[in-house]
Amino acid sequence: MIESAHGLILRTRPLTETSLIIHWLTPELGRLATVAKGARRAKSPFLGKLDLFYQADFSFQRSQRSELHPLREVKLLETHRAIREDLSKLQQAAYLAAFIEQATETETPIPEIFDLAIGFLTQLCQHPSQPQNVFALELRLLRELGLEPDLEATRLTPGGKKIVQTLLESDWDTSERLKLSPAQQSELNHFLQNHLACHLGRVPRGRTGATTGLI
Repeated sequence: MIESAHGLILRTRPLTETSLIIHWLTPELGRLATVAKGARRAKSPFLGKLDLFYQADFSFQRSQRSELHPLREVKLLETHRAIREDLSKLQQAAYLAAFIEQATETETPIPEIFDLAIGFLTQLCQHPSQPQNVFALELRLLRELGLEPDLEATRLTPGGKKIVQTLLESDWDTSERLKLSPAQQSELNHFLQNHLACHLGRVPRGRTGATTGLI
């Protein structure tokens, strides 16, 4: 059966000398994996359409025997080019992908998390890297997963609690404009790292790289 979806590429890896496995994040189908046969050939119809953090409409044939579904067509919509031109932005985008892959199940609808991912990547493309955007991403993902911190039970300072509330309730532009002192950045960084380790079992891969140089 042929199905259509709108998705974001979280990860790619070679399957054979000519084919790729593409891991997608979609709003209605959740995370799923497709096989792009012949995608590595010079004359492939997939050429230039399959790379990290590309956003596209695509169709695939659902496999009845495997979680790898043959990819049929791809209509590229957005490349998020600026992410590949700045190492800090690329590290933050990679952290986003690692977080989602660790914390969500495959083929389970997660439209709110998809919207968060697109909002975060759009913010990365349009503005300089900011530590509070990483914190906002983590807090909003935790909220969607039902793991939002109980601020009344934390040891955060009153100022730290106010910042957390603002990051949870504001849009990305408002979060980006926040001015955090080095002490506030350090407090939130350590608090969220400990919260992630406690509630996810381990801190998602790449968090150090995503925050290095920002804090």
